[in-house]
Amino acid sequence: MTNRKRTEEALRRSEAYLAEAQRLTHTGSWAWDPRTGKLIYWSEEMFRIWDFDPHLGPPDTETQWQRIHPEDFKALQEKIEKAIGGNLKTDTTEEYRIGLPDGTVKYIHATSHPVFDDSGTVIEYIGANVDVTERKRAEEALHRSEAYLSAAQRLTHTGSWAWDPRTEKLLYWSEEMFRIFGLDPRQGLPAMETFWDRVHPEDRDSEYKLMWNVVQAKTEYEHEHRIVLRDGTVKHLQGIGYPVLNASGEVVEVVGTTVDITERKRTEEERERLRQVEADLAHINRVNMMGELSASIAHEVSQPLTGIVSNGSACLRFLAGDAPNLDEARDAVRDIVRDGKRAGEVIARIRAMTKRASPPSEKLDLNETIRDVLILVADEAKRKTVVIEAQFADDLAPVSGDQVQLQQVVLNLVMNGIEAMSDMDEGRRQLTITTRNIDQDQVQVIVKDSGTGIDPNKMGKIFDPFYTTKTGGTGMGLSICRSIVQNHGGKLWGTANDGPGTTFHFSLPKHHAGASDARTSGV
Repeated sequence: MTNRKRTEEALRRSEAYLAEAQRLTHTGSWAWDPRTGKLIYWSEEMFRIWDFDPHLGPPDTETQWQRIHPEDFKALQEKIEKAIGGNLKTDTTEEYRIGLPDGTVKYIHATSHPVFDDSGTVIEYIGANVDVTERKRAEEALHRSEAYLSAAQRLTHTGSWAWDPRTEKLLYWSEEMFRIFGLDPRQGLPAMETFWDRVHPEDRDSEYKLMWNVVQAKTEYEHEHRIVLRDGTVKHLQGIGYPVLNASGEVVEVVGTTVDITERKRTEEERERLRQVEADLAHINRVNMMGELSASIAHEVSQPLTGIVSNGSACLRFLAGDAPNLDEARDAVRDIVRDGKRAGEVIARIRAMTKRASPPSEKLDLNETIRDVLILVADEAKRKTVVIEAQFADDLAPVSGDQVQLQQVVLNLVMNGIEAMSDMDEGRRQLTITTRNIDQDQVQVIVKDSGTGIDPNKMGKIFDPFYTTKTGGTGMGLSICRSIVQNHGGKLWGTANDGPGTTFHFSLPKHHAGASDARTSGV
């Protein structure tokens, strides 16, 4: 009796361990008789998985089938029918879903094994059901995450990769890497020879050295290089990578991303081309403006030249007498030097305005910049009987900028104002230029004319390229002016006056220490 009791106790412990193991692993076991169509055995975990009451005993086959998900039942039906007749004589493995009364859906991994008698007839099937719902949900979440990542890489043209420097083989290439390099993912990971064959010949050596420097120096990297596809297409790529170290500090992998920046490069090249076109147009505009001012320029140059000739003649007279008048001769020579410098300054201003290249940005006094322009337009204004009034702020803060470009802005606005008043009565042709500090960080210039004015409905279009209200105008002057002001960090706009005429305003940021070393970008 003692031995029997001990055996029974060991059996109970064994069954308890098995039941606990099944509960922890969500694995139920069962046995089924195909001759009677009834379950012979259902473990406790089977009741929990299928949500049946263990006090009512194992469910009949029909009741159990009702809980198999309708979308999965058809695939199981053939095997179930074969099993009913005992004709399923091999081990099977299936995955399907079941639906519980409360609407819960579970994923079941099922295995079965036939048991034969001595004559080879199937007398029962035994098997196990594993609740793999959590695993399935995790797999689905992973698949969704991978799908989102793949879509993000495709949309951003960003591929990811991993490389083993010890074997010099790729460990991973994302789908986008295959697309970027024009390779077929069905052929598996490409060999490194294929990768190097795609790298542009001019970039191959530097790329190779860079990759091995990551391994040797154990540093991250970021660089750009080109690849050439089989059809000759050249792509610009930006690579970012870093080494992965093991516990002993050895590099076991290099992982990174590769971004196809070909379109960005083309956009930058196109932007640079357009910037150059705009700069050329600005230069042409300045030259045209100087051509319109040729009479004024001639007058400005002729005045000091006339003075030089007159003073030179006087100097000769003072020296030609029996007693040369040296004091008068010295005064005449001083006047010659003064007029020569003045003529040189006029010519220097003209050369600066017509030069193609722009000088560095510098600290500027806008009042002086505008005065230089007014000297150039003085004769044109006099010829058109336009009165120019300057109202300069005595405490005007300096700005940082390109003097030639800002003179071009003022010159355009002044010449536009003079032309706008050509149809007005002579006594009413007045142009006012005002400078002022408008807030803590801004300086403003206002150019106001008394001309016919611009239709308020068209005011928003006057800065558009090739839009003009003047007969024979190119429509580029105001567009170029706005571009110049914006590249200086400022704003340019126009408003219709309450009375006749138009007012143009442009504001610029004040000069700050260190800003004089900067250069204006573009025009």
